[in-house]
Amino acid sequence: MLRNRVYTALGLAALTVLTIFAAPLWLFGLVFAVAASVGAYEWAGFSGLVSKKQRLMYVAGAILLGILLLFQPSLWQDFVLALCLIWGAGFITLLWHPKFSNIYRNRWFVGGLGWMLMVGAWVCLISLVQLDNGKLWLGWMFVLTTATDVGAFFVGRAYGVNALAPKLSPGKTREGALGGIALALAICVSALVLTGALSLYEAIGLTLTMSVISIFGDLFESLLKRVSGVKDSGDILPGHGGVLDRIDSIIAVLPFLVWSLA
Repeated sequence: MLRNRVYTALGLAALTVLTIFAAPLWLFGLVFAVAASVGAYEWAGFSGLVSKKQRLMYVAGAILLGILLLFQPSLWQDFVLALCLIWGAGFITLLWHPKFSNIYRNRWFVGGLGWMLMVGAWVCLISLVQLDNGKLWLGWMFVLTTATDVGAFFVGRAYGVNALAPKLSPGKTREGALGGIALALAICVSALVLTGALSLYEAIGLTLTMSVISIFGDLFESLLKRVSGVKDSGDILPGHGGVLDRIDSIIAVLPFLVWSLA
């Protein structure tokens, strides 16, 4: 299990690096559009869509929304802000679970939410890569989410005692979350300060904020799984499960990072 997880992570990391730093913009957009489409296919399960036909129609709707937004770049900044607000509201429902969680039993609401978040993540990727030093920032973000996840996994396994969110994901611990944040701070703050991108305190503030958001993004998928009764979003990635299990933190961090840098 652990070996498969490591091999899959390394393969995805290599593909991600090549796509970010070597692919032209059109290929970059296409590769991540495919990833977003697979994520949308898995998300359809949260809204009660079971058959392959239903899920493919759901993906087609997401692709149509993505195409419409692609030709309306003037709307991207407002769209990113809307995504931040949507994620913020979602994080509040996490803190108050299960008081407000019944809203995620509405298949239409969850379906529309999935379109917004998956297509929004893709728009954020396109926006971020075109900023000054955008490729470096994108690489930094992938390192941050990976460090947070890896640190939480290993520290949680070694020292985890107190559950982070027992009603949502009993396997995640507070010790693991702190370990993930600590690893992200050690790597990502150093990178920002040594390259002169930000001052020490700015680097700490940005890294800490994005690492916490990364953890909340992971928990948000756990909330959707629990409410919808879906055990795993998919099984396409050995050792990780579905694509959503690998990108849940990324799609949460992206709009906040783009908003911070824009």
